[in-house]
Amino acid sequence: MIYQPEPAFTHGTPEQTGILLVNLGTPDAPTPDAVRAYLKEFLSDPRVVEMPKAIWWFILNVIILNTRPKKSAAKYASVWLPEGSPLRVYTEKQASLLQGYLGERTKAAFVVDYAMRYGNPSIPGVLRKLKEQNCQRILVVPMYPQYAASTTATVCDIVFGELQQMRNIPALRIIKSFGDHPGYIKALAGNINGYWMKHGRPEKLLMSFHGLPRDTLDKGDPYHCECHKTARLLAQQLGLQPEQYAVSFQSRFGKKDWLEPYTTAMLKKLGAQKTRRLDVVCPGFTADCLETLEEIAQEGKEDFQHAGGGEYHYIPCLNDRNDWIHALTGLVLDNLHGWLIEPDAAELNTY
Repeated sequence: MIYQPEPAFTHGTPEQTGILLVNLGTPDAPTPDAVRAYLKEFLSDPRVVEMPKAIWWFILNVIILNTRPKKSAAKYASVWLPEGSPLRVYTEKQASLLQGYLGERTKAAFVVDYAMRYGNPSIPGVLRKLKEQNCQRILVVPMYPQYAASTTATVCDIVFGELQQMRNIPALRIIKSFGDHPGYIKALAGNINGYWMKHGRPEKLLMSFHGLPRDTLDKGDPYHCECHKTARLLAQQLGLQPEQYAVSFQSRFGKKDWLEPYTTAMLKKLGAQKTRRLDVVCPGFTADCLETLEEIAQEGKEDFQHAGGGEYHYIPCLNDRNDWIHALTGLVLDNLHGWLIEPDAAELNTY
């Protein structure tokens, strides 16, 4: 093993604590070439697609990467912001705001940064950047409220892989999930109630989560249960009765059975039942992205209304809402216990 060279160090340099927010990822641009590079990295992860390597290599490289990038690029272009990809824009804002909110709560030396699991900025690059700032303790915050092997665990894989190449590794903590954190639930409810105060209430609220293959539940992945727990707690916070909301799973891919009910089927069913108004929220996402802004807000509306449904409202994700950043600050502080060293004590930790 040849370890990475360590950053230059000067005795007396105070230690810092790093907080790294990690989101799924995004192409660098809404173009076929950029989408192809992103999809290749994303779909090559064996935790994302659990299939015999040789079979999946053929499907991915011969079929998917030659047909999907152009269509996906058009979808990305439909939601792209002037500043860039919505997911990257909002995640960067969350990191910047968290830096300020934490600064109001502690005088300890810390650095907040963000990375993408797939794409840029990369986790290895940002980890090295934090080391260069003398972060001897790093808290990794995967921005997936509910744990899944194909999301949170992939972040752990690449973080641990990067640490294997370091001679002097920092202390490390990783938040596994926070879909039942009281601050998160309250922020979700505040977002929905705020929307309803401006636009009125629906006949039904649909909580749509990202889908996974059905066999992941059989193999012991807790994701399905954690999604339903988030939905139950959110419904309680909103004061909803069971008939006033439903839970579904979106983004089905391939022919395998996935977690049910499928969001597309649910939208068509509710439309056929002549639901007068349906609101849809995505409590498995902390920031809007292609899945929420295009698949749910645009395609979902078409599915629902073409089936006979009435009004359709997509309620945006938490993004950079004040109550969400307050909740995120509380979540981070809960997991930094004993790590934030105030200035007077920090002098004793220099070497």
